[in-house]
Order: sequence, then structure tokens, then C-alpha cells
Amino acid sequence: MSAPDFVIELANARMAARAEKNWALADTLRTTIANSGYEVVDVADGFELIEKAAFITLAFARDIRPIDLEKETTVALIVEGFTDDALESVEAIKANSDCGVVILSIGDPGALVQVMDSRTYLFAVTPGAGWGDCANTLLAKIQSKYVVIMDPSTRFIGDAITPVVAELEKGEYVAVGWRGGLVNVDDEWRSVDDKGDGEVDVLFSYFMALNREAALETGGFNLRALYYRNADMEFSLKVRQAGGRLLQMELPLEQGRHHGYHDADPDYREAQSKKNYDRILERFRGKSAILSPRR
Repeated sequence: MSAPDFVIELANARMAARAEKNWALADTLRTTIANSGYEVVDVADGFELIEKAAFITLAFARDIRPIDLEKETTVALIVEGFTDDALESVEAIKANSDCGVVILSIGDPGALVQVMDSRTYLFAVTPGAGWGDCANTLLAKIQSKYVVIMDPSTRFIGDAITPVVAELEKGEYVAVGWRGGLVNVDDEWRSVDDKGDGEVDVLFSYFMALNREAALETGGFNLRALYYRNADMEFSLKVRQAGGRLLQMELPLEQGRHHGYHDADPDYREAQSKKNYDRILERFRGKSAILSPRR
């Protein structure tokens, strides 16, 4: 049998669960095997493992099945091109933490196929998928208590998972992130000031760790956000309007070239960024009661 040893072990555990009529465990193990790239087929004398396609390609992100990597925390990346850089980011995550990793590739995932294993799930959607829809799909489908929405330009240079989980476990914050700030009310809400560590009005999706259930209760990201920029700010203010709090903290992270901004078509980037920010101004400007304490 050509499947990796860990997949064979999962299949043997599933067969034992079936013998004990533990159908729930057997189904969970089947899903784990599928997430590892294999289909388990029951035969008279045991099972067979059939290698699946390297990754799933869907017309719409929302059509993906629930993803359970059996990890309390999963880092989720939306990748659109520049897959070699994204590969470096994924490898840094795995070198510095034991969390799960889910990659949603808009278009061909290229070299990212190399990182698939029992803790790393990859699927692709056809070009044209909107960022907000993709982010909501990741929140809805990843079956972890905590989900980190992270830009592929961000790099782990240490364990960034343990400190954010420690904060989220306290139950005081819905989201903990690396970069964010306070809305500048004197500027008519048209800018955000980075005040460093502490409670903030908004967090940016360079690295945003979320209590998944609480984030979903707010309604998630705006489906009209085709582009990432400012969509994270709109989501942050939705969290605050719902009574949730956000924390910015220094983490062992660094940022490489942010292709999603610097290498996007300038006209598209500015037009979509403006659309996202105009929604913020229309919905939230002047509602200072939802903002965090000034500092």
C-alpha cells in the first residue's frame, strides 16, 4: 500500500472504530483521511486507500465541505498568485507552531501542493472569487475553536499562536491581532492611528486571530468586499458594534512584500478600497459609542 504510514494508521483506527460500532469516530477518521489526500474504500478483507487529486477545485468557495484538522487553532490563508511567497509563509507557520493550516487558493495553487499533509489542507476556487466570501467560507468551514485569518505576506519568526490563544481563552476579546489601531475621529473617521499594544477599534488581516463562533455571530465579513483592503476594518467595527472587543499585541511576526497591495492593478485596488471604506463611513461614522477607550 503506497499511502503514507500515518494515513494507513488512520485507516486502521477507522476500521477498529467500525468494529466497535463507533460510527461517529469512524466518520471523523474518514474525513481526516480525505483531508490527507486519500479516499478509504471498505472491502471484504479490510480497506483500500485511493489517492485523490492533489487538491479540490471549486467554482465557489462556499461549496467546500467542513474542514476538521483536529486542531484547536487553524491558520487560514487566502492566496491569489505569488505562490512561492505563500509557500515560504506556510513553511514558517509549520516550523513555529503545531496549528492546522488551511489554504484557499484563488486560481492555480502551484508549489503549494508540496505542503499538503495531515495538518495542512489546500483547496482552490476559480479566479474571480471575492475576498469577503472567501474569508467567510474559511470561518464557516474550518472546525477549529480559533481561526487566524492571515495574509500570505506575513511570516512567523516564532510562535505567534500560543500568546493569542492565551488571550482569547480569557474570553475578554473576540479578536487578537498584530496590527491595528484607533479610528481618528478628528479626521472624520478617514484614518486609523496605530497606538501600539492594547484594546483597539480595528485589526488588520495581516494576522487576525478570532474566536470562530463569536466572529460568526457578528455576521462575518461583508460579501460585497471583493478586495481585502478595509474589509478587515469593516468587520472589526461590526465586532465592536455587537459588543465584542479587539486586542492588538506585539507578536513574533514580520512582513514580506505585500503583493496583494503593491502588485495589484492600481485602478482596481483604489476603486475597491474606496468602495469598502465608503461602506464603513456610511454605516459607522459618528457612532463613537462603539469605539474602544481613547489612548
